[in-house]
Amino acid sequence: SELIKPYLGSKYKLTEIPKSLVFHMFKHSSPVNEIQWCPVRDQSHMLLSASMDKTIKVWDAVDTGCCLKTFSCHSCAVRAAQWSSCGRKILSGGFDSMLHLTDVETGKQIFSSKNEFRISALKFHPTDSNIFVCGGFSPEVKAWDIRTCKVTRVYKDAVQQTLDILFLTEGKEFLTSTDAVSRDSADRTIIAWDFQSAAKISNQIFHERYTCPSLALHPKESVFVAQTNGNYMALFSSQRPYRINKKKRYEGHKVEGFAVGCEFSPDGTLLVTGSSDGKVFFYNYHTARIIRTLSAHKEACVSAMFHPVLPSLLATCDWTGEIKIWQ
Repeated sequence: SELIKPYLGSKYKLTEIPKSLVFHMFKHSSPVNEIQWCPVRDQSHMLLSASMDKTIKVWDAVDTGCCLKTFSCHSCAVRAAQWSSCGRKILSGGFDSMLHLTDVETGKQIFSSKNEFRISALKFHPTDSNIFVCGGFSPEVKAWDIRTCKVTRVYKDAVQQTLDILFLTEGKEFLTSTDAVSRDSADRTIIAWDFQSAAKISNQIFHERYTCPSLALHPKESVFVAQTNGNYMALFSSQRPYRINKKKRYEGHKVEGFAVGCEFSPDGTLLVTGSSDGKVFFYNYHTARIIRTLSAHKEACVSAMFHPVLPSLLATCDWTGEIKIWQ
């Protein structure tokens, strides 16, 4: 991309908050569940989207706003999709219980496997690109090896569903957020696991009686945020014992049962989140104050993602299937 080229040699500068709409992309016919910029810097004009319409799309979301590829390997809603670290493959999982690793250029499946449960969360291991972890409508979370097409580890707890997965410290530990909230207890809402041994490190992390549909790690500091169904984001230490920061709460947006995603800007100064009323909220990470809101969509905005290279580019998606690019 000609637009990205001048930025490739330099360090990421301060994030600017986008003001105007650049592209309005509406090829999906059902809600978009997930969007992700390609992690390879010189290919980061590409945006991946996974939708309830059973498809995964790759867009040129920087130069043209055009859909480059559509992959229709799933027979039900695609709930989770991730770029591989090399940017040549896409891992996806859906409500058809299928896992697919697709070659972006040829569209062929490199790896396909039937899982025992519907998939709602997928993450590649941060240092080993052959390993990924998946969770969904099951008490189990599984680690898979792409080379052998086999499950290598199983992480088990008495929950019904895994909502999100977040790797910490070079992938030695990871967190799962679950739907294990009852009227009288809120343990196991966020669980920390030892990746190698599959042992549970802690399930006493978040004590409010809210589920946490998404988790995000700060790019520079040892903290993470959890989006909660209490219409706020809570801040935690990403080191044991993962204490909550009671002085900071990011509130003002609405979640209302949607799987609303949240993310830090690449420089770590801002925290961005969608909202069930269609807005995008930008918070100052340090003060927890709202800096600005963007009226982005008419329906629930479920994801907002900063571009990894361009300092003011933002992608958002919503519950009608629309994707918008802002600058």
